[in-house]
Amino acid sequence: MTLSLTFGLVWLVIANVIAMLPSRDHHWRAAYVLIALGIPLVGWVTYETGPVWGLIMLAAGVSVLRWPVIHLWRWLRRKVQQPGE
Repeated sequence: MTLSLTFGLVWLVIANVIAMLPSRDHHWRAAYVLIALGIPLVGWVTYETGPVWGLIMLAAGVSVLRWPVIHLWRWLRRKVQQPGE
């Protein structure tokens, strides 16, 4: 297993442990840190192991951080919609 995949799996384990801990801000601060670390990590995995493993790592990250992705999707839909609709 490559070093990038090892770090990717460690990132996933840490993200799951953080999700199990109680939080006053509903884990948003942790989500920002995980996103900031996860984006370059997905790039590294893609560069080192190829696009298939990069997409698998991206899907795993999105499954862990689904609420930030859902909020981003809703925000983008509101920005794209016409004002009269």
